[in-house]
Amino acid sequence: MALISCPECQASVSDTAMKCTHCGVQLRKPTRSIFGKLIKWTFIGFNALMALWLWAGMKAASTAIDATTSGAEQAGAAIGTGIGAALVITLWVAGAVILGLFVMFTRPKS
Repeated sequence: MALISCPECQASVSDTAMKCTHCGVQLRKPTRSIFGKLIKWTFIGFNALMALWLWAGMKAASTAIDATTSGAEQAGAAIGTGIGAALVITLWVAGAVILGLFVMFTRPKS
């Protein structure tokens, strides 16, 4: 453990310190652990996957609605699309809340 001088007040501070003990200036930025990085990237990947899933589902549903011939088939396809979209969005919100809490709890401490 070596001593370094603070860039702000020139006081001697440990090289492992996050902040200067004299003036409080930030010396080092805290970093996430490997587990925290894994959780963060899982959260990002989950949201990207859910956005892709919703987009692909809506695109497939609009194609299916256009392919129907009668008004009853179109109404049924539209209702099914709405129910499917609601389920995907509900799953997305629930997963984002749970993973977001994990991201928040694994953030670096200063």
